[in-house]
Amino acid sequence: MPASATKADPAEAKTPSGSQTLLRGLDLIDAISEGPIALAELAVRLGLTRSTTHRLASALIDRRFVTFTPRQGYWLGPKLLELGFLAQKQADVVQIARDHLQTLAAASEDTVHLGVRDQDHALYLDKIPGRRRVDISSRIGDRQPMTSTGLGKALMLDDPERLWRPHFDAEGNTADYDQWLRRMRQYVASGFAFDLEENEDQIRCVAAPIRDTKDSIVAAISVSSAAQYMSDDRMMSLTKDVLASAHAISRDLGWRGR
Repeated sequence: MPASATKADPAEAKTPSGSQTLLRGLDLIDAISEGPIALAELAVRLGLTRSTTHRLASALIDRRFVTFTPRQGYWLGPKLLELGFLAQKQADVVQIARDHLQTLAAASEDTVHLGVRDQDHALYLDKIPGRRRVDISSRIGDRQPMTSTGLGKALMLDDPERLWRPHFDAEGNTADYDQWLRRMRQYVASGFAFDLEENEDQIRCVAAPIRDTKDSIVAAISVSSAAQYMSDDRMMSLTKDVLASAHAISRDLGWRGR
């Protein structure tokens, strides 16, 4: 073997296809998503040699997807920040949630709502009627009280407790505040909320929040039905499906929680 010959790089023994190169680049971006990382560690994570990893990183730096800081390593670049803002701007929560809402309505046979916070009210953005012959008076575009609806309470779960009473009083809620407060504390601990005929006579609902990439509550969903179909036991059993749907929508919006 000539003295100038070097050992072949197993990762480069075969020239990667365009799709392989793309996937390696995406893997590299994912590997540095939690903070700066040095070249040696990055190569280990990717299962590539340093030379291959350096070449991929350099190409991504040229396109501003990755940046490099001496003595710290590789970071996510400004291009990803720009794309993230565009993706967030383009994300339509109604469109993203629709399939999940329809699936939940079909499984529960009850009416499903999607809403967001509109100042001091819950604004209903979507409604999927259930199969039961239950008249739910809500309409798309309705603005409902925060403290008496399941949807509104789900939207309030991250609010400081000191803000609850002003909402409660401003809305003229006729419930006993101490009892309402005990329930809200339970809802915060559980991650879901109930409407126990507080907003509409003989109508109960189970609601859960939808979160974004920052883990902030941006919307909420609820399953509503007549009280005769919503025993305490059934409401508790529904929380699993409602939470699963809320989490699925949240993940589609970029949420990375459990």
